[in-house]
Order: sequence, then C-alpha cells, then structure tokens
Amino acid sequence: MVNAPFFYTEIERDFVIKVKVKSNFESNFDAACIMVVQGNYTWIKAAFEKTDFGTAAVVSVVTDKISDNANGCNIEGDSVWLQVARVGENFAIHHSLDGETFEMARVFYLKTDKVLKVGIETQSPTGQGGPREFSELSIERKTIGSLRGGV
Repeated sequence: MVNAPFFYTEIERDFVIKVKVKSNFESNFDAACIMVVQGNYTWIKAAFEKTDFGTAAVVSVVTDKISDNANGCNIEGDSVWLQVARVGENFAIHHSLDGETFEMARVFYLKTDKVLKVGIETQSPTGQGGPREFSELSIERKTIGSLRGGV
C-alpha cells in the first residue's frame, strides 16, 4: 500500500522509467524509489534504501497481495540510477552507477492491468525523513527487446 508522497502518471502497456536518486539517509528504511502501482495489493518498488544492516542498497519489493522484499547490491556513495521496464506482464528492475550501463537487480512476472500508475516516491517509515533528490527522470512508452540487459 502506498502511504507516502507519490508523484506519478498513468501509463498504458509497455514502458521504461529511469531516474537518478540521491539520499542523505538518516534512519533505517529511508529511501528514494520508483513505484509502479495497480492498487493497494498489487505494486512494485525499486528503491535506493538504507537497510537495517547499516548499508545503502538497491532494494526491490514486488507485491501481489503479499510483499516479497529483496535487498540487492550495496551501493557506495549517496546516489544511484534506478530503472523499471515493463514488457507485457514481465517487469525488470535495473540499477546503474553512471546512468549508461545498467545491471539487473530483478526480473519477474506480475499479472497487472494495462494501465498502471508509474512514478517516484520517498519514504521514511521509522524516522523523520530527510533530503531526497531526483534528477534526470524519464518515462518512455516503449517496448524493449530484452529485460535482462537493461536499456
């Protein structure tokens, strides 16, 4: 369920969203995120998040009534590029340190409606928040050939 500030547009069918995120993490689970939302029980989150292990990591959550949370790779520094791509009912989450070469964080199938809410979100569920910076946001309505290699 999205209960944090969520700036989005509605997109029909295939798309690629990417954005550079920067965060001054203060509390566990502080994050800057890409969200893809069908409703309260079907959504995707790609996040740059402060983990409860004390690291900054690419974290993904896939929710189809039940959430599946996965910590990905740790990121040195205070920024990273996040990307989510959709091809039909297949989705991929990628990350990049330079905005050019994207690496796979996760690929999965999720049955969704044709039209989804796609955008950016911030969170601080255990703290008071803090600065988050989103730059170079792009959302393209396009079909990519392979979800594995990034765009």
